[in-house]
Amino acid sequence: MQTTEREHAKQRFLDFLAGKGFRVTTQRRAIVEAVFATNEHFTADQLHEWARQRDPSVSRATVYRALPLLVESGLVREMDFGGDRKIYDPNYAVHPEHSHLVCADCGRIIEFSSEQIARLQRQISREFGFTVISQRVQIIGRCEQLRRTGHCPHRAGGAEKE
Repeated sequence: MQTTEREHAKQRFLDFLAGKGFRVTTQRRAIVEAVFATNEHFTADQLHEWARQRDPSVSRATVYRALPLLVESGLVREMDFGGDRKIYDPNYAVHPEHSHLVCADCGRIIEFSSEQIARLQRQISREFGFTVISQRVQIIGRCEQLRRTGHCPHRAGGAEKE
């Protein structure tokens, strides 16, 4: 996300909070800054760590209360790629129609956009009389490097294939 897009997304969220009657505390501001300072997908724990780098007083509870608000605002998308934790996508605010490739072995997430997929979704929607509100394409697979070499630098600790 470019700097102006990040600033716009941050301001949209701060306006969203104000519209719901929430105060914009220094902790919430640190969380928002952390969210829109990255293009990476993140977990609640990662966001907590990043926000604490900006403001050490940010609590885990504040992060967990802020995440549903970020999702409700439409600026962040909660993703479920399987496993025991939710992943959050900060790029949804600017590029809501992107898709994801997810490695089942190392967990790496790659975003991509495809006009072919968008065209097919529009065609299918018309055939069934739907108007697209949002779309979500997730392709789960295995990255070639791990399959080929038994090692993946994206896997936690670069661990070998089991």
